Amino acid sequence: MAVKTLFFDQGATFSKDRLYRYRLWRRWESASCRKVAFIMLNPSTADAETFDPTVRRCFGYARDWGFGSMEVVNLFALRSTYPEQLKKARDPVGPENDDAILQAVLESDLAVAAWGVHGRLYGRDLAVQRLVAGIRDLHCIGTTKAGAPLHPLHQPKKLCPVLYRCAGPDPDIMRPGNGTGWHVRTGIRVR
Repeated sequence: MAVKTLFFDQGATFSKDRLYRYRLWRRWESASCRKVAFIMLNPSTADAETFDPTVRRCFGYARDWGFGSMEVVNLFALRSTYPEQLKKARDPVGPENDDAILQAVLESDLAVAAWGVHGRLYGRDLAVQRLVAGIRDLHCIGTTKAGAPLHPLHQPKKLCPVLYRCAGPDPDIMRPGNGTGWHVRTGIRVR
């Protein structure tokens, strides 16, 4: 069940057809307050005015950690209640999603990876880690046995953010070269 709550500022950015939700934010303190960005798997039913259970849990964490604002972005912007539907979609990421993720991370004081075990779909977890590398360290509220950042919905309310280290290949293994392509840390040129 969705719950409506009043905030100083709240909103969401959708595609014109509302198939994709790119950003969702809530601010309950002054405009100069600290902001946490949660990077989740995919949006469900929350919109500019309505919470869903996951956004409600993120709000609780953000408030308990001393933040006055939060934003939710996702590895996949396709609105879907069930992660399995991402596999059936032609473009589950969405054409404006990487820009939305970058903007949210740039505007945040803390970025929390929270996509759960399904984030490995199409290697999207590693792609987003590379996207935000060098902007802000990713944190999480814990990891699964496989090393994926925990999804917040069914986690204890009193967890605190810790630095996230990816379970897959090191996201820093490849970084931009000096205009000659991408380099691995050893200096070998790859394309």
